[in-house]
Amino acid sequence: MTAKHDFLVEIGTEELPPKALLKLSNAFTQGIRDGLSDANLAFGEVSSYASPRRLAVVVRELDSAQADKAVERRGPAVSAAFDDDGNPTKATQGFARSCGVEPSQLDTMETPKGAWLIYRSTQSGQSTNSLLPGIVQQSLDRLPIPKRMRWGALEAEFVRPVHWLVMLFGDEVIDCEILAARAGRQSRGHRFHHPDPLTIQTPTGYTAQMEQAHVIADFASRRTLIREQVNEAAAQHGGSAVIDEDLLDEVTGLVEWPQAVVGSFDASFLEVPPECLISAMKGHQKYFHMVDGEGSLMPNFITLSNIASHNPEAVRTGNERVIRPRLTDADFFWQQDRKQSLEQRLESLTTVVFQQRLGSIKDKSERVAAVAEAIAKAIAGNPEYAMRAALLAKCDLMTEMVGEFPELQGIMGRYYAQHDGEPAEVAVALDEQYMPRFAGDQLPASKTGQALAIADKLDTLIGIFGIGQVPSGDKDPFALRRAALGALRIIIEQGLDIDLWEMLEHAAEANTGLFDNDHVITQVFDFMMGRLKAYYQDQGVAPDSFEAVLAQRPVRPLDFDARVHAVTAFRALPEAEALAAANKRIANILKKTEQAIPSSVDEKLLQDAAEQQLQQQISAISAQVKPLFAQRDYQAALKALAGLRDVVDSFFDQVMVMADDEALRSNRLALLSQLRNLFLEVADLSLLQG
Repeated sequence: MTAKHDFLVEIGTEELPPKALLKLSNAFTQGIRDGLSDANLAFGEVSSYASPRRLAVVVRELDSAQADKAVERRGPAVSAAFDDDGNPTKATQGFARSCGVEPSQLDTMETPKGAWLIYRSTQSGQSTNSLLPGIVQQSLDRLPIPKRMRWGALEAEFVRPVHWLVMLFGDEVIDCEILAARAGRQSRGHRFHHPDPLTIQTPTGYTAQMEQAHVIADFASRRTLIREQVNEAAAQHGGSAVIDEDLLDEVTGLVEWPQAVVGSFDASFLEVPPECLISAMKGHQKYFHMVDGEGSLMPNFITLSNIASHNPEAVRTGNERVIRPRLTDADFFWQQDRKQSLEQRLESLTTVVFQQRLGSIKDKSERVAAVAEAIAKAIAGNPEYAMRAALLAKCDLMTEMVGEFPELQGIMGRYYAQHDGEPAEVAVALDEQYMPRFAGDQLPASKTGQALAIADKLDTLIGIFGIGQVPSGDKDPFALRRAALGALRIIIEQGLDIDLWEMLEHAAEANTGLFDNDHVITQVFDFMMGRLKAYYQDQGVAPDSFEAVLAQRPVRPLDFDARVHAVTAFRALPEAEALAAANKRIANILKKTEQAIPSSVDEKLLQDAAEQQLQQQISAISAQVKPLFAQRDYQAALKALAGLRDVVDSFFDQVMVMADDEALRSNRLALLSQLRNLFLEVADLSLLQG
């Protein structure tokens, strides 16, 4: 049995980018796991470790060598391997020579296609010690690092300068050099608490030794500890911490020995909108903010120090001193921005280019206003509010506050509009226009916000498609995929009965003269349908259910949604498979026929009982489902149509559709066409795969 040992690799660096630390760690670990698997080395648990100054991986129970491998090389066919005298041919001699043996040492192998010469040998497995440097290097080479750097006069490239390398297999050092660092067992602890070199004895003792040196090496453990410390610190000061998960990841990437410290700021700053203060605390200083029992911002913050200071008061006052100028700036911006109304800033939007061929932000605002007006009318909103909101929507981009904190666009528009005395729904819409900002985000609740958000997204889609900058691969600089899905989510999830095609026409009309593309509406509509397909796949809807509905080209997303869910429900019925197969059979028959199919059935030509019964059932169910179609109760309609299964089966069992008599044949085709058209009122069920 192959011996097994634990393996440790640690790359010691200058401080790594905190936002990228977890991603780098996961990729490094996965790369090593893949490399070991590719080398056919068996191993046990794999653990990753990451802190600001290190990436490390520990692999348990790793084989000490590859298993020996049986190798077979097939040579010439036996029939061509020897001449009439039984001597090996040149082909056989060459094959044996390439294998390093005499022809007499070759074996034969019988196959269904004949006998062949074959060379069999055993390839000894390589030692794991010899393989690990290459596996580690390959993993490092594949890390998602946008821009690598060099340091000193070295040729090595990495995201940060590398200062040490630990590589242990069992208790032995692997002799190699990676990223210009010679492997050893000397690591480093905390930069201040344990500045002396740290000798790692074995991989299994790595985390314990690190902790003794004031480094919590495990990212997840450190993250959990920070969360606990932040929550406990907030509770001790009578509040609750608001923990942003992205900020938590970033802070975890900044410290190795976290210590939560609570600071405060002047309560007078609370007169500034809380979002501004929170952005200053989070964005500039990486602080967590606190709220009271009513959810109101408290004049406190929580920071994570990377040292267990003997004088925590100095740490607290230092952070308070640093945050004050940031909050003072926010207060100044708040006071200055309100001296000029949003409307007064509208003209300045002419100086900001949206896209060179599509004009300025002001041009875009005017286009969006026209589309928002049409949408507001369609959803029983207030067209005047929608137009007003669209014209003011981007004006907060010209404020000092949004210039300093871009993430507050829309939010500050709402505050400034309220200050200017704009209608409440207009003010709210300025914030709602950017919703949903991310997957799973809330949607606009007001009619004006819904009209504005959809109009803005459709204008961007039509405009960018119109100038030919269609997203490709992972390139989507104008976030058109997000815009398309966002508009669709608002329409469907907020129950807006909008004709998407008509609204795209309004958007195209607003862009008249900016581009010449007669197919832009079709392009954008198809693109949005592609995003809609992904939307339903995330909900577990089968792709062929979506395609069955798409085949009918419904232009109202809310109607599309009702059809998709109806088809999904239909597929759960016991009659579904047979009726889907019947639809497919009917579609094929109608597609292949070259004769004109009558628009109605002549009952006098119905000879067989099965076709008479089918006609009667179709007539009866048609009267039942037409009101359901009108109400878009497609699920009930399909359930009713499922009752046709038996008569449809009888028809195909007993009736020859393609009769020799042309009149009978035409009449039966008309009957099938009538049947198929009933199902097509919902979807093309012939596309269901069973």
